[in-house]
Amino acid sequence: MTDDSQLINDIITRWNGRQSIRGMAIDLGKTRAKIAGIISAHQQATQSIDSDSPPPSLGKAPLARASKLDPFKDRLLHLLQRYPRITAQRALEELQNLGFEGKYTIVRSFLKSHRLKPKPATIRFETAPGAQAQMDWSTYHIDFIQEGRRRVELFSYILGYSRRQYIHFTERQDFETTVRQHIAAFEHLGGVAATCLYDNMKVVVNRWEDGQPVYNTRFLAFATHYGYKPWACQVYRPQTKGKVERPFDYVEKNLLNGRTFRSMEHLNEVSRWWLSEINDRRIHGTTKKTPLELHEEEKPHLLALPALRFDTAQVVYRLVDADHMISYANNRYSVPWQQIGQMLPIRITEDELQVYNRSLNCIAKHVLLRGSGSEKGGDKSIDPKHAPPKDAQEQITMLRARYAELGPQGSEYLDGLFKKCRNGKHEAQRVLTLLHAYPLADVIAAIGRSIQYHAYGFHSLERILAHFGTPRNSWESLTEHEQQVLKQITESDPIGPRRSEEYQQLLDEVTAKTDEDPEQTKPEQTNCTSSDAAGETSSEQCDAASGGEPPRQDPPTPGGAEAEDAS
Repeated sequence: MTDDSQLINDIITRWNGRQSIRGMAIDLGKTRAKIAGIISAHQQATQSIDSDSPPPSLGKAPLARASKLDPFKDRLLHLLQRYPRITAQRALEELQNLGFEGKYTIVRSFLKSHRLKPKPATIRFETAPGAQAQMDWSTYHIDFIQEGRRRVELFSYILGYSRRQYIHFTERQDFETTVRQHIAAFEHLGGVAATCLYDNMKVVVNRWEDGQPVYNTRFLAFATHYGYKPWACQVYRPQTKGKVERPFDYVEKNLLNGRTFRSMEHLNEVSRWWLSEINDRRIHGTTKKTPLELHEEEKPHLLALPALRFDTAQVVYRLVDADHMISYANNRYSVPWQQIGQMLPIRITEDELQVYNRSLNCIAKHVLLRGSGSEKGGDKSIDPKHAPPKDAQEQITMLRARYAELGPQGSEYLDGLFKKCRNGKHEAQRVLTLLHAYPLADVIAAIGRSIQYHAYGFHSLERILAHFGTPRNSWESLTEHEQQVLKQITESDPIGPRRSEEYQQLLDEVTAKTDEDPEQTKPEQTNCTSSDAAGETSSEQCDAASGGEPPRQDPPTPGGAEAEDAS
């Protein structure tokens, strides 16, 4: 083999040096036919070949054997195209009617090879600096030394170009927590990517309509505040967010694996160390650089943070009970005792609970209690300053001021409480809580009936109100603007469905009227429009003046511009 290779190399070298075949035959002692064959094979191996042809290094393709199915393949492909779920047995029957003499197995093999639809490969793509980020949640159950086994949620936000990541463990995945962790990620990374990919979490996407996501308006307001665009991925396409999905596996194997944690606070403390000392400094398998190195390149391209942080606080309303306490998340917090019976706005931040009075002045602040305390009825946070004064006379003076707001009957009823009830001060405080459950007029009327029959005390007044009063609707505790919007919605006259023939009939009537006297209706329409603009004539007056009925309109689309105009 070595001699042949050397001979071939010698012949080709001489041939490239333009030596004749006759001269090479004399010098090498070989026949001219053999030398010519070697030169011809070399030319075929080195000249351009058809791109569809296999390269010569693979050798010659094996000879294809004829198959009994060859004349029927077109018919079989047609059947498969027309009936994608056709079975091999049913296809065999069709082919046998056409004269096919083959067996079942060859038909089955053909259908199997042509019916397979290989899963499209996921193409990895890289984004420009600052162009894209990805965010997702993951749930874990961790055995804490001090707190026992708990479910925790892991928030992850990663920049697409540098792969620098922010993670934090939380108790829940609600809207406020998600937004707070976004802000923490933005501040940790020194800016915001222009686009962020999400899956279909309810915090971001309400639903899909006609193949398009309908985003949560609250989350859109947050994204607008920071100037980036949320982008919801298609359903059942987690590989779209592969850059944030894959690091969860690294967190499990490198951060959580082989470590124990005392509490949630300790877990996040270790996570911060792990981010800065391990995750940010490792050589990334794709970029071949550390996230910190690439982040220095990406940081100038990130959107700058606004001067004002987005307000992530949750606002709820709570009733102050007779013990001057309000409840939130199964825990209780004290407020100044003068607010007993009031429905007050509560503002919950990440670590604090703030209570406001009706004038929106902050009257109490508490550290947010984390434990649910379900077995003991909840934990308590009590500020001694909120308790009634120890001076009994001062308590009575403050109660008299509250009852004086109810009129002369209020003061008279309070005197009766002190005389008839053993613990008059406590009963007086409990009675004030009824002001939220019933309208003020009903409470005053019940107080008058109570005085008339000398029936003093919380339970007596509650029974009178149950018989003669009308409890407040829950929506009446809302603000005046919110009540007005709900009233318009509930009292609006809905438009029932119409047959299409009715619409055509109305259209024909309008067309016929316009054809008869096209100039008659124009001044009326102009006058009504101008009167409405001036605020002097209502639409009903215009309709009455023209002798017609006001046009019927379709009901506004929920959440659309019409609904906003109506409200």
